[in-house]
Amino acid sequence: MTHTLPLPDFSHERVEVITGPRSGLFIAVALHSSVLGSALGGARLWSYPHWSDALGDALRLSAAMTLKNAAAGLDAGGGKSVIGLPPRTVLDADRRRAAFLDLGDAVELLGGAYRTAEDVGSTTADMLTVSERTAHVVGLPQATGGSGEPAGPTSLGVHASLQAVLSKLTGSPSAAGRRVTISGLGQVGGRLASRLAEEGAVLTVTDINPARRSFAADLGATWAEPGTEHLVPGDVFVPAGIGGILTDEVIDALAVRAVCGPANNPLASHSGAQRLADRGILYAPDFVVNAGGVIYLDLEAKRLGSSEEIMARVAGIGDTVSRILDDAEVRGITPLAAAEELAASRLREGAPV
Repeated sequence: MTHTLPLPDFSHERVEVITGPRSGLFIAVALHSSVLGSALGGARLWSYPHWSDALGDALRLSAAMTLKNAAAGLDAGGGKSVIGLPPRTVLDADRRRAAFLDLGDAVELLGGAYRTAEDVGSTTADMLTVSERTAHVVGLPQATGGSGEPAGPTSLGVHASLQAVLSKLTGSPSAAGRRVTISGLGQVGGRLASRLAEEGAVLTVTDINPARRSFAADLGATWAEPGTEHLVPGDVFVPAGIGGILTDEVIDALAVRAVCGPANNPLASHSGAQRLADRGILYAPDFVVNAGGVIYLDLEAKRLGSSEEIMARVAGIGDTVSRILDDAEVRGITPLAAAEELAASRLREGAPV
């Protein structure tokens, strides 16, 4: 999914790479940091040109999870797991089950230093399979007593972030009449699109799956052909699909006032944050914006608050985004730099004794 992105500096505590004995698939479990506690990050099932691309994704995403969990104020480290599919591979039910049993064994190798959950390409049902091999998994189906999938909380956090961005741009958090382009109509992007449509936003949407055109039509949204959505004039561009979408070329062609979305690692290069700033485009850092799901999963797993209290914590992401944007403005730095400093300060403090 993000194989075109550069690799991060290797500062990981531990990385396990196996060939699944049941599935024959490449599986990587990357523990980036446990400074703040047992790491938490989802299990991604995706197709990659080469196994090294899948490993690179695990390394990048696990490092991003350290920033995400730290900036969110969680006592949780950063990690990620990836099941890499060769190109054009389609899993039948038996091989899919085998893959997630293999993943469970790989997670168990870390002895609880890393907890997995659903992510792109995986489901709560897959996590139930993982739980047959390890207890270090969260987000099991609600029917089995688990917390369920986190797309709803993630979408709530993105919406709160978008309100913070609109407030910064216009003085009002209201989306009514605002032109918003959403690139990616998966579980999070689709939920966000539905909510914004109800609020009266003027939506342009796209997805690599052409079947989502009917969903767009139901919302009354304008459909853009994939790869052209960044050219649509508007107020906010919402990357909600693949990582690395914000290349230098795309940034230079963006016709919006702000970027705020749930896609992991949307910047093709770290310097993209400054490039956006130089164009006067406000950027809400992805690892802050999309933290709602991990906040929900971590607090639910640890039984830290009622459902209402946990969802209020998720909605508080908007306040965090506002503080980051204000800090960046006062100090003359990018919002990405301000968010990274917020995470770094928590990592320096370490986990509570």
